[in-house]
Amino acid sequence: MNIVAWIIVGLLAGLLARWIVRDDRSGCLYTVAVGVLGALIGGALMHANGREGINEFSLRSLLVAALGAILLLLALQAIGSLGRGRSRRR
Repeated sequence: MNIVAWIIVGLLAGLLARWIVRDDRSGCLYTVAVGVLGALIGGALMHANGREGINEFSLRSLLVAALGAILLLLALQAIGSLGRGRSRRR
C-alpha cells in the first residue's frame, strides 16, 4: 500500500476505534496515528496467527486495523488509569 492508502485506512480505523472505545481525545493527526499504529498491531497479530496482514486497501484491512487500534486504545486507557490510581494513594 502507498502512503495515501495508509493514511486513509488509518483515519477510518482510528475513527471506528475511537467510536467503539469512546475515546474523547480529539484531533485528526491523533486519529490517523491511532489508526496507523493499530494497522501495524493488527497486521502483526494476524501474521503471528499465520494469516495475511494488511497488504491492500480493503474492508478486511480496515477491520484488522480497527481491531489493532481498539487494542491500542484499551491499553492506553489501562496505562492511564494506573497512573491516576497511584497519584490518589499518596
